Amino acid sequence: MNLKRVMHSTRSEHQDIDIIETCFGKTLVTDGLTQSSEFDEFVYHETLVHPAMIKFASEGKGPESVFIGGGGELATMREVLRHKSVKRVVMVDLDQKIVELCKEYLPEWGGEKVASEPRATLVFGDAHEYILNTEEVFDVIIMDISDPVEAGPGIALYTKEFYEFALTKLSRGGVFVTQAGMASVVPSITANSNLEDAMCFAPIRNTLASVFDVAMPYKVNIPSFGTDWGFVMAFNSDDPAGSSNSWRLPSVQMIDNLLDQQLSEGSASLQHYDGITHCHLFAVTKSFRKYLETDKRIMTKENPIYMFG
Repeated sequence: MNLKRVMHSTRSEHQDIDIIETCFGKTLVTDGLTQSSEFDEFVYHETLVHPAMIKFASEGKGPESVFIGGGGELATMREVLRHKSVKRVVMVDLDQKIVELCKEYLPEWGGEKVASEPRATLVFGDAHEYILNTEEVFDVIIMDISDPVEAGPGIALYTKEFYEFALTKLSRGGVFVTQAGMASVVPSITANSNLEDAMCFAPIRNTLASVFDVAMPYKVNIPSFGTDWGFVMAFNSDDPAGSSNSWRLPSVQMIDNLLDQQLSEGSASLQHYDGITHCHLFAVTKSFRKYLETDKRIMTKENPIYMFG
């Protein structure tokens, strides 16, 4: 990544924060890892948010209440607020400093306009504790959190115990979605076969599948990350196989119609996600599907799995 200039560099209570300019435009980096860039942040955020939102809407009613874990750039909240059915969105991020810096240096991601939106509630704290203690129920839960790295703040948010509790905070027909880290076309197996896979995509999928009836992996290429990036969407269903298949390969027109119904400015307001893109996201290649089938690990409090990227 070609560094053009450093716009701001600091450390919060939780992490190193750098806002730099590269060949990808303005770029947010935490603890040395790219989080989003001006060139392609919309790819990540639209991919994370809209499949889950319209999955809920496909059952006949648009989502009204949404929880976001993490999301410090405010771009995830920006995408949620495009949905005119949304009445309340709660975003809980551990690091107030990164939110304030993103407002100042990356206003295009959402900025004060999003933070001050009447439907939005911004909480600075632990998303894990918030979900455990809230009495509120949400139509969609979106986890835009840091990767499960050892000693990192996000590991508890990837465990079976957390997913089991999150399920109780979903309304009937509710949808849970999380970012799931690297999802390279060629899996990142370490050279020494005695060492574990560097990715956590499969364990996250497996763990959600142990709690929900359906856990659907999908992925997209994000150039500024230098790799494909994975996501997992989970929900309950009376017909898990049928729901999974119909949502993996729906009609393009159905997705576009749902977006036009849901989004205040229609499907044309999105830069990346639409019906054709949806089918591409969920069409995971044969070799990668076979790879996912070989990994049976599940993430628990007592047996966490860390990403060694």
